[in-house]
Amino acid sequence: MTTDSTPQFTSDAAGQQQPTIELVDVHVVHQLRSGSLLHPDTIRAVDGVSVSVRRGEVLGIVGESGSGKSTLARVMTGLQPVTSGHVFFDGQPLRRGGAARKQLGRKVSVVFQDPATALNPRLAVRETLIDPLRVHSIGTESARLARVKELLHLVGLPQSALEVLPRQLSGGQRQRVAIARALALEPEIIVADEPTSALDVSVRAQVLNLLTDLKQELGLGLVFISHDISTVRFISDTIAVMHHGKVIEHGTVEQIFDHAEDEYTRSLLAAAPSLL
Repeated sequence: MTTDSTPQFTSDAAGQQQPTIELVDVHVVHQLRSGSLLHPDTIRAVDGVSVSVRRGEVLGIVGESGSGKSTLARVMTGLQPVTSGHVFFDGQPLRRGGAARKQLGRKVSVVFQDPATALNPRLAVRETLIDPLRVHSIGTESARLARVKELLHLVGLPQSALEVLPRQLSGGQRQRVAIARALALEPEIIVADEPTSALDVSVRAQVLNLLTDLKQELGLGLVFISHDISTVRFISDTIAVMHHGKVIEHGTVEQIFDHAEDEYTRSLLAAAPSLL
């Protein structure tokens, strides 16, 4: 997944834990249908982004629609190849192929925006949660069922939810099932792409509190992506502000909210509501 010589990875001078995911000068360029064969039109979805995330940390990525944040999420989960730059996984260059993808899937999970479409409507919750364990050949059937029951407890759902279909659950309950599925393989990092935007305000706060509790209880790393900087502030340790494919500002929550330097960041802050 690299286009030139791969730089040597080293830990930082402070001796921090090695990042589970690290992007170095990543570019993703999409070719549009407009333009000509010799002069195609292109769009830079991600333009020279360098970020990292470690276990136990929450990186918030915020920006308006079209800023490149969802494309960046796909890069982090191995779903989007890069045009140039480097993607590291546990300090090693991320490789393509089935075996590498399966290994990445054990360490990095995804929670999508709309649980109504992310969950198979024909599968009961039991089958939805047990499927990743079967795909990765983890445990016996009885051990898998025990793990599924544990997952329901972790996300605050009753055991009776095992036998229901997604349509029989509320939006917040469906998102809890999606989070439980993301936890099934005991990942180091969860990439959550707008996981609360389809929920009403009260349910949104519940899901944010759940993610915060899971981070503390399980030592999870989290990449939390949203267009709402107030929501990102609630859950994040550090924030990366994206605009036109670039990270224009990156720092701690305090740095971004108290000492924002970029005009675009200040405009996001000015437009932010005071509540979630």
